[in-house]
Amino acid sequence: MAQKRSIFEEVAGDKPKDTPAETGVIDKARKGARGLIRAWLMVLFAMVVAMIVVGGLTRLTDSGLSITEWKPVTGALPPMSETAWTEEFEKYKQIPEYQLQNKGMSLSEFKVIFWWEWGHRQLGRTVGLVWALGFFGFLAARQIPTGWTGRLALLGVLGGLQGAIGWWMVSSGLGGEMLDVASYRLATHLGLAFVILGFIAWYVFAMGRPEADLMQARRNREAKLFSMSTGLLHFSFLQILLGALVAGIDAGRNYIDWPLMAGGITPPGMWELQPIWRNFFENDGTVQFLHRVAGYLLFIFGIVVWRRSRQSGNDKTRAAFAAVIGMMLLQMVLGIVTVMHSAPLELAILHQLGAVVLWVLILRARFLSQFPLAQSVRG
Repeated sequence: MAQKRSIFEEVAGDKPKDTPAETGVIDKARKGARGLIRAWLMVLFAMVVAMIVVGGLTRLTDSGLSITEWKPVTGALPPMSETAWTEEFEKYKQIPEYQLQNKGMSLSEFKVIFWWEWGHRQLGRTVGLVWALGFFGFLAARQIPTGWTGRLALLGVLGGLQGAIGWWMVSSGLGGEMLDVASYRLATHLGLAFVILGFIAWYVFAMGRPEADLMQARRNREAKLFSMSTGLLHFSFLQILLGALVAGIDAGRNYIDWPLMAGGITPPGMWELQPIWRNFFENDGTVQFLHRVAGYLLFIFGIVVWRRSRQSGNDKTRAAFAAVIGMMLLQMVLGIVTVMHSAPLELAILHQLGAVVLWVLILRARFLSQFPLAQSVRG
């Protein structure tokens, strides 16, 4: 007579009862040293921010052309004797900036601008070294989580490209009649710095949570808010590039009235340079006007995105977008004050730092709209 079988009995009855449950693909993947890698990324983040600040100070002190050669390795050592200093100074005397603007500069004055540029380049070398030690160290120890090797390698590739673009920028001011570097090359250099900073920030956010948690959170993503914050990110990047064009030609030190420019809605002679496209890069009135208008439009769009974020059911996401609109307002006021004081060094750097803070806050809000943090039903 057949025995009765329980409806809960396993079909494969010969399977040992103590066999552990099989885990999924995410659980089987190499988790790596997420905490250590995140700390390393934070160090890189701080160093890139320092690079942006020192780069801004180098530009504002007209120091960027003081080193006329690109020596990635041997250039790490500064002049070690008076003879070496004299030779370096003689090279600087051959470029237009000295001949047309700084003729008669003393060796001691040259040393001041030299140290700014040398410090900027040395910091860049240090960033590259910290990336290489961290990346290859984690790679050798097999501590990089599954799927992250390419992402972390990308930071090194972009860093190397940034060094090459930096020299491409400097070389534009070493010949012809240029007193400074080409503004569009400066904008490219600064733009890539913010791209690198953005990748690092995004990776820091992602490394702060387990992969399984991110996969679960993505199911609750707010697609519309994510799309709008992506648009806000792109718009803010355009404004950063316009700010670099302003800095490149010292356009922030002219037209210091606000909200008008030289008493009018638009500055005089907006299209006086020929061919007309030169006005977008070399006409200080045109460049500052575009930066102002883009700032107004960016703030308006920021309000639209913020209002949309109020519909989110997630407290942390709403708070993130509130931080964005608050920083955006502060940055706009700071920009106005900077222009009205003819862009003194302290205010100009503070305004640049404000752009960094706003950039990261937008990235954080965008990240939380894509991967909302879990909260209770009661919030």
